[in-house]
Formats: sequence, C-alpha cells, structure tokens
Amino acid sequence: MVENNQIESNDEQNELYEHHRIVADKGQKSIRIDKFLVDRIENASRNKIQLSANAGNIFVNDKAVKSNYKIKPNDVVSIVMAYPPRDIEIVPQNIPINILYEDDDFIIVNKEAGMVVHPSFGHYTETLINALAYHLKDSPLFKDSKDVRPGLVHRIDKNTSGILVIAKTEIAKQKLARQFFEHTIERKYIALVWGSFDEKQGTITGNIGRSLKNRKIMTVFPDEEFGKHAVTHYKVIKELGYVSLIECQLETGRTHQIRAHMKYIGHPVFNDETYGGDQIIKGTTFTKYKQFVQNCFKLLPRHALHAKSLGFIHPTTNKFVFFDSELPDDMSQTIDKWKNYIANR
Repeated sequence: MVENNQIESNDEQNELYEHHRIVADKGQKSIRIDKFLVDRIENASRNKIQLSANAGNIFVNDKAVKSNYKIKPNDVVSIVMAYPPRDIEIVPQNIPINILYEDDDFIIVNKEAGMVVHPSFGHYTETLINALAYHLKDSPLFKDSKDVRPGLVHRIDKNTSGILVIAKTEIAKQKLARQFFEHTIERKYIALVWGSFDEKQGTITGNIGRSLKNRKIMTVFPDEEFGKHAVTHYKVIKELGYVSLIECQLETGRTHQIRAHMKYIGHPVFNDETYGGDQIIKGTTFTKYKQFVQNCFKLLPRHALHAKSLGFIHPTTNKFVFFDSELPDDMSQTIDKWKNYIANR
C-alpha cells in the first residue's frame, strides 16, 4: 500500500529531489528493501536505490537502514532521492563560469544574473549545466548526456545571482539532497526591497504555490489549503529611505520563495517585474525622484536578489563547510546610488 506517497515536485520548489513515503501491507512478504522500493517507485533503478541507502537516505520507522534490510508488514518507509534523468541531450559548451571552490565531491559556482541554471523548454543551451558539462566532462555524473540536471540538488532563478553547489558524484548528490530535504542547509540571500520595516527582523510563514490565475507566478496561501509550507527569516541591514537592504535566511526552498514572501508582506523586491517591484511603490511624486528610480532600474535591469552564502555538511569529511560571495556590481552600484540619494536629499 502506498500511503501519502509524496514527490517533491520541481514545479513547486528549488530543491531537485523527490521524497516518497510508503507503508508496507499487513501481509507483506520479507524481501530486501531495495527490491521492495524498485517495484514501487517509477523510473528508480535498484542501483539508484542502493546509492540512496549508502547515503543514509532510506528510513524504516524513522531509522536509517541499508539496502539489504528485510521489509516487514506495516513498515513505514521513507526515501529521499535526487531526481532521475530526463531525455534532453546536454551539449557541453565552453562558457566562462565563476568557480569559488572545487574538490572531488562538489563544485561551488557564483552564478551571474541572466544565466538559466538547467536546460528546459526554450533554454536548451547557454545554461549553467551546459557550461558545467564542459568543465566536468570527466566527472561520472556529467558523462551521461541524457541527464538534464546532473549534480543539481537546488537551483536559483535566471535573474538571481549567487552561490550554487553542484555534486560531482552520485553519493555526494544523494547526501546533499538529504540535507536540503531536512532543511539543514544554511542559505542567506541579500535583497533590496521597497519600503521601510517597523520590525527590523522577523519571520514570514505562508504556503507558497502556483497562482490559481497565472501559473507563471507563485503566490502565498495563508489558509494552507493550497501550496507548500514555506518559511523565510529576514533582517534589515540598512534602511535607505524608500527602500531597504535586507538579509534573508531560507528555512525552506520553494520556487520564488523570497520574491513571493516579500510581496506578500508589502515589500516587493526592487525591480522585480513578476511581483510588482518594477513600479515606483514608495517615494515622492517629484519628477526628479521618478527619474532617479528609472536610472536605478537601468543600472540594475533585473530583480535585486543575490544568493550570498551557503553552508552544509561536507559529504565526505562530515565537517561543516561555508562559502560566501561578494555582491555583484549591478547591486552594489544601485545600493551606493540609493545611499548617495538619501545623503543628499
């Protein structure tokens, strides 16, 4: 019997893994858990399930088990796996990427705004994965040209800049996927948002899902009837008159989470055209001020959001590692422009 079989859909969040919860029948025969699961999870090979077990990602009655565990009646099985391949050929391309760190297990990339993370409809080339397929052509995960998301366990939006971790081995991918699933990854973003805050720090909790009116936009559902649980912690770094510079720490990782949550509390991300931040929301009616804001939009022709840091347990050493990045020039220059405006008004 499959009870509440859950697949963490790529359409609903930025983590690229799937989660299944399966309850064995009362009359279940005693068989190995890898055989039990391969018959119940679509497109999951026995090798993939065994790798999940080796990574500590298979639980029976809340306890981690190995792939030779014999399933028993009424056992509650939970498994976290990185997504299976999709049939889109990856074309390796020699595209420059900013590599902050690399070892045998993973690579840390500081992605530029404007680059799509992985191929999809309308973006088959010029993506970060195309660049990584060239850079990591000798890595096991990147030799299979049929995997559209080799090594990916999370992503950031096209016009969001910042840090991403990409696994180089299957075991590293499984272990990192588990950390994202358990929300133990430390992720901090820097954002420039409209308005000033009464509370200098706080927590935004509200289910996020695709808008019932527009599938391209994520929205917050307070009644929890729709969407998935999402939590964003924020802290004001500096108030700049009609905008504020804030730090956001993600507890969950839903698609457009910060952008949707900030709009929900009335502080859309600066120049975020999807969530209304590309309009002059705060300020004066003076023509000079309007021109100043338009000049800022030209200087920063995308939403003002940067994935600044990432911390997690190393898949081999089991020690905590932390990676940080500088703000990109377009955000730094726009922030300085607001500082000068406030100082001289």
